[in-house]
Amino acid sequence: MEPTLFLIGLLVIGVIAKNQSLMIAVAFLLVLKFSGLGEKWFSVIQHKGINWGVTIITIAVLIPIATGDIGFKQLQESLKSSYAWIALLSGIFVAVIASRGLHLLQNDPHITAALVFGTILAVAIFKGVAVGPLIGAGIAYMAMKIVELFTT
Repeated sequence: MEPTLFLIGLLVIGVIAKNQSLMIAVAFLLVLKFSGLGEKWFSVIQHKGINWGVTIITIAVLIPIATGDIGFKQLQESLKSSYAWIALLSGIFVAVIASRGLHLLQNDPHITAALVFGTILAVAIFKGVAVGPLIGAGIAYMAMKIVELFTT
């Protein structure tokens, strides 16, 4: 009963915050739960969902290349800008720390709970985007490594 009440509470937060992503996610989980499909699919989604999400985001990011809106000429032109170099380096940095965060999410349940709750708060209250657990885990991983440097 507690998981259902928690999800309903999150749905209410999503409605109040007018956050469509949170509302859809919670409604989807409630439908799975009440349809009896949850037992089979929750585990699959939990283990593969992040990879599916990253794949979908990657597809969306690559659409301008597929449509011809971005090509080699635009890439070459953009690299003349200092902001493009900042974006390039930021992309590399985020991808590297996210890969470390993925390991942390898979292997440390109490950290995962805190990161997921932080992401829910950010999505519901601050109009954030739910990529937070992966990036947050990467940042947490880096912060933990820095703390280890000073405590060992």
